[in-house]
Amino acid sequence: MPQNASMAADSQTRPSLWRSDVLPTLALGLPLAGAQIAQMAINTTDVLMIGRLGAPELAASVLAFNFYMLLWFFGMGVLQAVIPLAARALGQRKPRDLRRAVRMGFWVAVIFSIPVWVLLFFTETILLLLGQEPEIAALAGHYMRFLQWTMLPALLIMAVRGFLTVMEMTQVVLWATIAGAIANAILDYLLIFGNFGFPRLELTGAGIASVLSSTTTFLFLLVFAIRHPRLRRYHILGRIWRSDWPVFFQIVRLGLPIGFTIIAEGALFAASSIMVGWLGTLPLAGHGIALQISSITFMVPVGLSVAAMTRVSLAAGKGDREGVGRAGWTALVVTMICMGSFAIIFWIAPEMLVGFYLDLDDPQAAQVLAFGSSYLLVAALFQLADGAQIIGVNNLRGLGDTKIPLFYALFGYWVVGISLSLGLGFAAGWGGVGIWCGLAGGLASVAVLANRRFARRNALGLVPAAG
Repeated sequence: MPQNASMAADSQTRPSLWRSDVLPTLALGLPLAGAQIAQMAINTTDVLMIGRLGAPELAASVLAFNFYMLLWFFGMGVLQAVIPLAARALGQRKPRDLRRAVRMGFWVAVIFSIPVWVLLFFTETILLLLGQEPEIAALAGHYMRFLQWTMLPALLIMAVRGFLTVMEMTQVVLWATIAGAIANAILDYLLIFGNFGFPRLELTGAGIASVLSSTTTFLFLLVFAIRHPRLRRYHILGRIWRSDWPVFFQIVRLGLPIGFTIIAEGALFAASSIMVGWLGTLPLAGHGIALQISSITFMVPVGLSVAAMTRVSLAAGKGDREGVGRAGWTALVVTMICMGSFAIIFWIAPEMLVGFYLDLDDPQAAQVLAFGSSYLLVAALFQLADGAQIIGVNNLRGLGDTKIPLFYALFGYWVVGISLSLGLGFAAGWGGVGIWCGLAGGLASVAVLANRRFARRNALGLVPAAG
């Protein structure tokens, strides 16, 4: 009888435990998703305002910004390792180890930025070697001389943001990013065009605006982290000058595979644009619109995946094997519901979504609308695969497992994804739809591999036993 009573109690408790994981996942993940969208708004504002200067300035800013973002994404990936390390320390009730992880995250940001600054200083030379027009390369190089200084505060933001995420204070991250986006828009308006008595600095003004808005956002988050009553006891700036090389290299060891994974995924989408470009200008225009819409909705699983990584790490730090499973699978279920909802919208109203980006009076708009809508229909399935793969990969990262997911990503993105895109898009004659099906297939293969590995986490020894 006691055993039966215990089993009955367990059966009543388990569903409530699963339900109790949904709200924390949403509370932690949705503000991060909003912060990602606000970050996209900053980039969109820069493009819209610089575009008013003329086509050469816009082209130069796009080249410089993409070069900058490639390196920033890599550094951001490395710094994501702060989250599982800090979360595990918090789960183990080791505040000193948590502080060391955040402190060395600041060190990684500084040390990474120094060689990157040197590389970005030669942007004009690099673009010339890549065959860009001298005028555009010169403008891009000039813009980068100011934009490059954004790298350090932007990466420092990721380090302090990791700390705030682990402490489940992601709403302040959202509001700080929104404030940064507003500040960037105002500074762009004042410094690019010389409004309200400010000097007209054009591309220089855009670069200065980026530096000032990023620095302000970082200082706001830092002051919050060191002054908030619940957070200041961790003293994240305590002995900031003191090296802790074992933790530093632990961040690097865990973070490098994450950085390379992000680059591999970004390169896959860059390759898809090149392949669609082979089909012509109009298919490429439709592809760009469909990709932009998909990128916006993808910010939701990005935020939820960081929440999953954090909560998995916290449970692993406590040695709570069931908690690890609940955190990971809850995030996957919530993400599938969200992405399934987006998929239905994509399926029902693709023309309406694509039409927002077009001047329908343009004689070529109807063809672009047709291409973009057809790609968005495939993106309905693509959404589910993309959401499942980022949750699966980040669940593994929460367990400190980053090398094997990198191999999954390289195989899924570049062997499966590219092969399917070329085969369906060109050999089978499906065109852009085939290329998008290839992308979905590549992402789906990563999703299956990563989530299967997470399901076998105990057998593989990825989760420590309690006590």
